Amino acid sequence: MEKILISGCLLGMNVRYDNKNQSIESEIVIKWQRESRLVVVCPEVEGGLFVPRPPAEIVEGGGEDVLNGKAGILNKNGEDVTAAFIRGAEIALELAKRFSIRIAILKEKSPSCGSSSIYDGSFSGKRIPGQGVTAALLRKNGIKVFSEKQLAAVQEYIGLLPN
Repeated sequence: MEKILISGCLLGMNVRYDNKNQSIESEIVIKWQRESRLVVVCPEVEGGLFVPRPPAEIVEGGGEDVLNGKAGILNKNGEDVTAAFIRGAEIALELAKRFSIRIAILKEKSPSCGSSSIYDGSFSGKRIPGQGVTAALLRKNGIKVFSEKQLAAVQEYIGLLPN
């Protein structure tokens, strides 16, 4: 059975920077939970960041730039938290490899998990096209990354995968 890597905040875990979650209510997610398909991760917590914590944003680029050393991640207090984000992404990738995962559902807009948009690094609430560090690392390793708004696409994709 195809396993799916999923952001912990989407399953109701209070792991976000603000000690909240972004739980999604979906029959398909409930079904996947019953089938034991879901492998849960919060790359930021796995990387060593605490809950709660100051919000963080990628500065001068996106997740690929962070992985290539061309951009960094600062929290709202100006502290460089890049290493924790990279470490968390590496742990997420290790989990994916351990469970032969080919699909991830990650929280959109996050500097770790954003799959198509992230905040612009100004802490003004402005979003830009881009991906977070974990999304970039997973994609670089052949894992298909979806946001929480693409559950139907995930289900369709699962049906297309060879066993």
